[in-house]
Parts: sequence; structure tokens; C-alpha cells
Amino acid sequence: MNQTADACLYIRLRRRIRVPAREPVTLGRVAQMIVEPAYESTLRGLVLVQPKVKDGNRILIDMLSIVAAVKNVHPNLQIEHFGEPHTLVEIDSGTRKPNLLFLAAVWVLLFIGSGLTIMNFHADVSMLEVHQRVYELVTGKKTEHPLFLQIPYSLGIGIGMAVFFNHFFKKKFNEEPSPLEVEMFTYQENIDRYTIAEEYQSLNREKRESSP
Repeated sequence: MNQTADACLYIRLRRRIRVPAREPVTLGRVAQMIVEPAYESTLRGLVLVQPKVKDGNRILIDMLSIVAAVKNVHPNLQIEHFGEPHTLVEIDSGTRKPNLLFLAAVWVLLFIGSGLTIMNFHADVSMLEVHQRVYELVTGKKTEHPLFLQIPYSLGIGIGMAVFFNHFFKKKFNEEPSPLEVEMFTYQENIDRYTIAEEYQSLNREKRESSP
């Protein structure tokens, strides 16, 4: 293969990928790239790391290690990098079947807990007395059970929760993310940043221990 000094690899790393266990992590998995066809097949199949059991279920691959691997194969290839300086690789050890008994127990606990929370809130703010008073103001009559207000109010709680979370079972009302989805995204971002920081510290410790 004739290598020219002006050949250039344009590369952008993916933020996070998932690979099956015991499969090598190649450059084609972790990055999007633009390069001359003569280099493409070799670079896409370039093995960056072979996951081991001691590596755990997350591996950090940074741009410096990728540059070293590419230069080892194509020394004259120029590299232009865009975007993230690292990729977080999650090792997929396979999907486990859900435990139906565990799911049922969690569902019951959440149902009872949320129900008690709503009832305690209504007791704290004297919701029944408020409904009775509003019913009396509107109709001029007193009643212990103003169902005219209580039934729509109860239905409104469920409808309001569905609108707030932008979900009704698997159906979304619009393309906007729900507050729960935003919180889950923020939570995952924090986990990724923490994992990346820990991986960099681990790499620095290994370099210090290996240096004379």
C-alpha cells in the first residue's frame, strides 16, 4: 500500500457505546471517520482493546490511545479529531430475564406508597373540608360527600400526572422530553462523568506504578 504524507483521517468519537462481552473493541465501533478508501477497511477493523474480566464492565478509550494505535499501523497518516476526547465502552454481559415476582413486589410498594402520600397530603391540607365548603358556596347546600367535586378531582389527578410525564402507557403526547426523561438523562450524564474521572485516575496510577 502506498502511503502519502497528505492522507488525512477525520475522526469523531462516540460518547458511549455498548459491545458484547469477549468481543474486541475496534476503531469502527467507537468512532465515525472519513478517510481515503485505501485506509478505511484497515482502520475500521483496528483493534483498540480486548476486554478482560479484570477491566470490569466499563472501559475508557481516549484519543491519545487511538492516535498511538493508528500511527502504529499508518505512521504517515494525518489525524484530525472533532468532538469528544474519549469514548466510554460498556461491556454487555447479556440480558437477564426479568424477575416477575420482584417486579410485582416493587409495583405493589410503589402503588401503596404513592397512595399513602396523596392521602396524607389531602389530610394535611384538609381537602375534604375544602371540597365541602366549595360545594356549599356553589350549590347553597351542605353535604358530607361532595362527589360532584371529588370525582372530577380524582380523575384530574391521574390525567394531570399523564400530561406531566408526557406518557400514557407507551404512547407519548408530543416529542418533548418528560421531566422524568430529563432527570434520567442528567443522572446518566453524571454517572458517565464520574466513571470517566475514575478511569483517568486509574490510568494515571497504572502509569506511575509502571514508571521506574
